[in-house]
Amino acid sequence: MVDMSFLITGGAGYIGSHVVRALTNSGEKVVVLDDLSTGDVRRIPAGTPVVIGSTLDRELLDRTLREHRITGIVHLAAKKQVAESVALPLHYYRENVHGLTVLLEAAAEAGVRSFLFSSSAAVYGMPDLDVVTEDTPCAPINPYGETKLAGEWLVRAAGAATGMSTACLRYFNVAGAAVPELADTGVFNLVPMVFEKLDAGAPPAVFGDDYPTPDGTCIRDFVHVEDLADAHRVVAQSLAERPERCDLTYNIGRGEGTSVRRMIGDIVSLTGHDGIEPRIEPRRAGDPARVVAAAGRIADELGWTARHDTAAMITSAWAGWRHHRPTDARSAS
Repeated sequence: MVDMSFLITGGAGYIGSHVVRALTNSGEKVVVLDDLSTGDVRRIPAGTPVVIGSTLDRELLDRTLREHRITGIVHLAAKKQVAESVALPLHYYRENVHGLTVLLEAAAEAGVRSFLFSSSAAVYGMPDLDVVTEDTPCAPINPYGETKLAGEWLVRAAGAATGMSTACLRYFNVAGAAVPELADTGVFNLVPMVFEKLDAGAPPAVFGDDYPTPDGTCIRDFVHVEDLADAHRVVAQSLAERPERCDLTYNIGRGEGTSVRRMIGDIVSLTGHDGIEPRIEPRRAGDPARVVAAAGRIADELGWTARHDTAAMITSAWAGWRHHRPTDARSAS
């Protein structure tokens, strides 16, 4: 058994806190680094060391890696709102690319053995394919996606130059919660956006119903955050335990497409809001008709597959939504 100590950047965030939970529950030593711009220390398990700061702070990184004897890094800290990235591209490149560069420099100097980069399906852009494989050409269409692709290039190049084992996880549409306390509190993704409308007694919006899909709405691959966290655990442990250097890239999804119309219908039904119909809005620029993962590579190589369906995502996310917004429960079931 390899003695490991993982630094989880962004570990107080929605996805990061689930990754911390997955690794600590499997007995790993974990240290969290988070600037708390969107994270919350209450998400972090008691007894887990927390360092408050940024990946741009080289002195802090050097001290953290040294004092906690970090052997592996799982890097989730990033700015991740597409529209904001269009408005603030320089900010996104500074935080997501320069911050990663500083972290990789510190990791290389400290002799860190493995580095897992939390990437995104946004690197693919608008692929005109039934399923997206890891070999599908990357063509991001916004600064957020560009920073994630540039991050993959940096991670692979640093690994090749230093001997550090690396992996990049490209995950798709994340939803759900392992426990209500760790639920997503932002309103940027489909599921919480629908919840917000339901609480307000307003119809959820569907952006475009004239796509070349069976029901005319976009099709997406939704993955439960608990499954995503487990994928991080599996890959991080695999990297750390391999005696030889490796460079891995995996899609993280269920390999199943669900239309936006069907997802909204299931949300309305499972939260007890039957009878509410969505409002059709014009298409949003840059929305591809279909983005579904081919997730067979990680299953074949590491044995990981997603376990939760969309119903589990919706019900767990709703429990978390009610936990964080109990005073808004006037329309809850």
